[in-house]
Amino acid sequence: MRLNVLVVNAGSSTVKLALLGAEDQTLAERELEAPSTGVDAAVLRRALADGLRDAEVVGHRVVHGGERFRQAVRIDADVEAALQELVALAPLHQPKSLAALAAVSAALPGIPSVACFDTAFHATLPDAAATYALPAAWRERWRLRRYGFHGLSHAWVARRAPERLGAPADTLRIVSCHLGAGASLCAISGGRSVDTTMGFTPLEGLVMATRSGDVDPGMLLWLLERGELQEPQLAAALEHESGLLGLAGTADMREALARAAAGDAPATLALEVYTHRLRAGIAAMAAALGGLDALVFTGGVGQRSADIRARTADGLEFLGVAIDARRNADAAGEAEITHSGASVRTLVLPAREDLEIARQARAVLTP
Repeated sequence: MRLNVLVVNAGSSTVKLALLGAEDQTLAERELEAPSTGVDAAVLRRALADGLRDAEVVGHRVVHGGERFRQAVRIDADVEAALQELVALAPLHQPKSLAALAAVSAALPGIPSVACFDTAFHATLPDAAATYALPAAWRERWRLRRYGFHGLSHAWVARRAPERLGAPADTLRIVSCHLGAGASLCAISGGRSVDTTMGFTPLEGLVMATRSGDVDPGMLLWLLERGELQEPQLAAALEHESGLLGLAGTADMREALARAAAGDAPATLALEVYTHRLRAGIAAMAAALGGLDALVFTGGVGQRSADIRARTADGLEFLGVAIDARRNADAAGEAEITHSGASVRTLVLPAREDLEIARQARAVLTP
């Protein structure tokens, strides 16, 4: 069913709106400020009236689907209530998605809405990858498990990479590298997620712009027990003051690279830590797959930084990864940057969560 889809992506400080036509062409786009829990309803109505009103279905990016929502679902009162119950699992992101849902529904009454989940693509994780080695009573009472995030981006890679490679999805072992302000890896086998670096929260895994990624929990307990930090300070630091910012003094990868090129020691260390963790994560994902056929870079940093791609590939030769320096430097939009002698093909793909949301929204409404 080819429908016009209004894609609603509620982020930490903005709500991005994109109207995609029946052939996935972008008909209109808007980005609205949403600094607190939602977007101003009057501003939203004006934006929708200015070229965005011709939607036949609305696809909402929702960060957390918990264990219940393993695929996109049409939103009704029961689904909305269930999404409210999941706020505790994603207190920073879920309220913004729900606020955007309420505002758009009020502005476009009668237009069906579909929730598309960042966690759903990882519903296929095997128990070995999803389970924490914690007491069973804890895991059962609080549903403690690895949920994974960035699923809409990784799902797009799982669909688009085989098309670019000219190979059936069910034959490929892909490591998808979503590198942006948030960053995660996904091991994709036969089009399905079998491992990922983010876990119960988006804090787990790689070094990110302001998030720490993996740290020793014993160290955090040590800080709390000594009274050096209180829980609110610790939470704020791990989420907003760590990662590149904590190491280099800037959360902007471009600035970190420029400082490192000028000989700045903290920035140089930041890049070394960032790429060390990234290479180790890629190797772990390849181990989960039992080998590697394709490495894909996506996200703002993954797509735009030839330097980070080169630093990442350097040292992964044992996996069969090697990239062509000229292709890498010239990559724009979708590109293959594989070195002629490499056994693993390396791609650069722009992140297109909007296309994945549109696909899922149409699929839900198709009889």
